[in-house]
Amino acid sequence: MAVAQEFLERPALIRLQEDRLRALLSEIVTDNRFYAGKFARAGLSASSVNSLEEFRRVPFTTKAELIADQEAHPPYGEVHTYPLAHYTRFHQTSGTKGQPLRWLDTPQSWDWLLRCWEIMYRIAGIQSTDRLFFPFSFGPFLGFWSAFDAGSRLGCLCLPGGGMSSAGRLRFLIDNKATVVLCTPTYAQHLAEVATELGIDLAGSSIRAVIVAGEPGGSISATRGRIESAWGARVFDHSGLTEVGAASIECPENPAGLHLLESEYIGEVIEPGGTHEVAPGEIGELVLTNLGRYGSPLLRYRTGDLVRRETRPCSCGRVFARFDGGILARTDDMIQVRGNNVYPSALEAVIRRFPEVAEYRVEVDQTASLAALRIELEPVTTSSPAAVAERVERAIRDELLFRAEVKTVAPGSLPRYEMKSRRVQVKTKK
Repeated sequence: MAVAQEFLERPALIRLQEDRLRALLSEIVTDNRFYAGKFARAGLSASSVNSLEEFRRVPFTTKAELIADQEAHPPYGEVHTYPLAHYTRFHQTSGTKGQPLRWLDTPQSWDWLLRCWEIMYRIAGIQSTDRLFFPFSFGPFLGFWSAFDAGSRLGCLCLPGGGMSSAGRLRFLIDNKATVVLCTPTYAQHLAEVATELGIDLAGSSIRAVIVAGEPGGSISATRGRIESAWGARVFDHSGLTEVGAASIECPENPAGLHLLESEYIGEVIEPGGTHEVAPGEIGELVLTNLGRYGSPLLRYRTGDLVRRETRPCSCGRVFARFDGGILARTDDMIQVRGNNVYPSALEAVIRRFPEVAEYRVEVDQTASLAALRIELEPVTTSSPAAVAERVERAIRDELLFRAEVKTVAPGSLPRYEMKSRRVQVKTKK
């Protein structure tokens, strides 16, 4: 049945979403204090929302609201449908943009999260015979906890890589003949860098797929190309949020685009900073409603992710909405430099085209009346660093239409990251 849902005709998929939405609302609106309050203030009830069109009357949910809820009702807030004794899983967001969100799940909600991952594994062609390697320490971050459990439930051998150095992880994946690696794009590149230093032939290893998430790099052509070349494997981009769940993945037939799991989510694309939906093909902010996470649901959640909904049918035949180019950027990541608006993903798309650059860091200096942007490049070798900086500076000027100050630093001097990178530093007035 789950397989059939991916290929439903659009009207049948909408009916499925509406049936699941009505079941969700009837369960949560009375007992979930966070949403009971929102519905009451909007003059709505569960019975007054019976279609996707009527659902548009439900107010948006924002991260700021959730943080305020947890501050007002510590430590977990009121966005829970059941008594706390029903909850068995704790996770929290990375907090890269400020206060982290704490998130709880019941066994039933956790089962739904695993089902989302099982659908994504199937779309990416993962089989029970695959060996999945998770090269990072398992902290409170949700992402690959659910991926690990779902892989195990699928019948895969799941290999945890916590508590190891990068060199140790590389030897571990070789020794255990892993076939799929799950990590951030940044760490996939770093492992490839370490493999070169150690003389390990990653491209000749048993790895056939690299599933990446946490950053936009998986759908950036230059970054993706680097990873695929170094690993000799196909990259599959994936997106999700701790507070929302695992929401989208690309199919083998159509690289650098993400299918939203519309059997499990309602997705909307609205004006960044606005409230109205944008036309298909236009860039907007992704708004998600999870349909199976009854214990800690989110309705019309403004994710902050910018996407472009593809208007053409996907060659894989799936009816699920597809976001061309994956997650393009985040609304809160935009950098303003001398009248120009630029996203970090646009800088990465330029810089990663230069194979001479191993790593980079961006500083946005806002201490003067006009912001300045400085970029540090770490070259692969010490050969002709000034020439590399000049070429990157010229490419940024020609393609992004502003001037950045670009300089090189010594090889090996910039930090490497296991999880989300923190390449952009903002310097403000004191």
